Amino acid sequence: MADVEVGVATEVPEPLELVRLCVDEVVIVKLRGDRELKGRLHAYDSHLNLVLGDVEETIYIVDDEDEDVESVRTIKKQSEMLFVRGDSVVLVSPTR
Repeated sequence: MADVEVGVATEVPEPLELVRLCVDEVVIVKLRGDRELKGRLHAYDSHLNLVLGDVEETIYIVDDEDEDVESVRTIKKQSEMLFVRGDSVVLVSPTR
């Protein structure tokens, strides 16, 4: 039988509990369609709809005109406040 360290929690919290810990912190949100957001998480709900502030959006565009060479261009946009629909969210991660 494996030894368990004293004082270490063995219960895994719900995934949204981990998102709750990121409220009012800067997070990275990866979205469908080769998009990425970095901003301060203000609010979320059970569907993972997010409200972010001071957001930098990065869009990755793959240019494959040349079959031998594949290049990636990035477009960056700034937004003061942004609502993100939860069905487009792939990953939420703190920046720490």
